Amino acid sequence: MSFLLPIRKPLLCYVTDRSGFAGPAEEQEQLLLAKMEQAAKAGVDWIQIREKDLSAKRLSELASEVIRRTSRARAILINDRLDVACAVRAAGVHLSEHSLPVSEAKRFLVERFTPHSYLLGASVHSLETALEAEQGGASYVMFGPVFATPSKAAFGTPQGLQNLRRVCAETKIAVLAIGGITLENAQACLEAGASGIAAIRLFQNASDFDEVVKRLHSGL
Repeated sequence: MSFLLPIRKPLLCYVTDRSGFAGPAEEQEQLLLAKMEQAAKAGVDWIQIREKDLSAKRLSELASEVIRRTSRARAILINDRLDVACAVRAAGVHLSEHSLPVSEAKRFLVERFTPHSYLLGASVHSLETALEAEQGGASYVMFGPVFATPSKAAFGTPQGLQNLRRVCAETKIAVLAIGGITLENAQACLEAGASGIAAIRLFQNASDFDEVVKRLHSGL
């Protein structure tokens, strides 16, 4: 089994949050599916389905539906649920600092051998946890929050570009910046050494998804 990354930079990852859409639960899911379709068509590299409150059954159904609609299973990452990621044959799984350790997830995958390259990512909030994830076999890490953002407020003071630069310099795997990323500050993250960016609002609130992705891929 291999844990390989696409070569293209910058890597762009849309992290989902259906609670950001107005309306009842069923309508939110339909809006999310539509947004994920837009993301896939616009050319984002990954879509991290981060709907933590969904049951494994519903999460599987959601992931399967977006894969059916977009034909881009290799772009789908499932947050935390390794079982769901394997069941729907997604690109990989993204682990939080409080979920299954990266080393355990990798051991599970290797023992059961998934017959395609698999992405194993982790959210980290310090150099120490980034190095731990790398040593455990992570394909990449998402480091942040780099800037202030409501979705990452629980993780305390923003890490800033200096800490991002240090993590990028001292790890060998890809580092994606996350937390408060905008079109105005994305380039600074890439100049600090990030291999790409991950974001909720930047992508989910985009009125023109194609234009946002075009600007990010062209260096703004």
